[in-house]
Amino acid sequence: MTEARPILLTCGEPAGIGPELAPKALAADVPFVFLGDPRHLPEGTDWSEVSDLGDKVPPGVLPVLRHDFPAPARPGIPDPANAPAVIEVIARAVGLAMSGAAGGICTLPINKEALKRGAGFAFPGHTEYLAHLAGDVPVVMMLASTTVEPPCRVVPVTIHIALSEVPAALTPQSLTQAIRITDAAMRRDFGIKQPRLAIAGLNPHAGENGVMGDEEMRWIAPLIEQLRREEGLDLRGPLPADTMFHPSARARYDAALCAYHDQALIPIKTLDFAGGVNVTLGLPFVRTSPDHGTAFDIAGRGIADAASVIAALRMAWDMAGRRK
Repeated sequence: MTEARPILLTCGEPAGIGPELAPKALAADVPFVFLGDPRHLPEGTDWSEVSDLGDKVPPGVLPVLRHDFPAPARPGIPDPANAPAVIEVIARAVGLAMSGAAGGICTLPINKEALKRGAGFAFPGHTEYLAHLAGDVPVVMMLASTTVEPPCRVVPVTIHIALSEVPAALTPQSLTQAIRITDAAMRRDFGIKQPRLAIAGLNPHAGENGVMGDEEMRWIAPLIEQLRREEGLDLRGPLPADTMFHPSARARYDAALCAYHDQALIPIKTLDFAGGVNVTLGLPFVRTSPDHGTAFDIAGRGIADAASVIAALRMAWDMAGRRK
């Protein structure tokens, strides 16, 4: 069995906090290479250019796979001229990961508005673009804690849509797909032989027998029972979301599938705001990212917390090791 290849840390939006997080991320103590323009790194960063992801650099030195950008980085002020290069870096990283040259990808945050304005970026975000580059494969987003026990792992079945649109978007097809992708990823990437998946109800109290909504009785519970019976999946629910996330409840499952964005993200951001990691499940390569944005308001000040990117790199390395 060969050693897992280094993780690629993509630069993200250079006007954000990504470049200043890169040298701090060396504290993750796992093999990774920064993919971006070294001119955007903080002044005084000890870095060394590599031509191959297998090249070694001295301890404490940031290895950089160079990708030159048209313009310098001005903290807090994204330059439209750099938008195409931000997109190119992501595509280059995917190519290296899919070829096996990289063990996986950890993506520093992008700014969708800047990419749309500067390069006509047509995707809602990183996740959708990565899925497109991988061949338009179906994926789901998982947020995973790293500092709390039992772990909190949540999958929102619907994501960036208005709350009024959730009941129509939460369908037997979308829930089934999310369950299957999550189950497979928990086995392959997290090493859990028989994943226990908890399914949150859409309505308060999971509908309370139809008093507060009938989706749970009408189709969610029958679907769960069908998947248990026909595919042998270990599924629990539909459960009231307001009692799913205290410690003793989390001990009874390995991941929770939630009906909508805030139902999933409020608990994990409350429990592990600094240590949460975004994981894209269903891709043919490993992808993680820190659970925060570009933070233009503090960019360039050197005060950005690297805890989430450190956790994301460590998780990507562990996942890559299981896939090797």
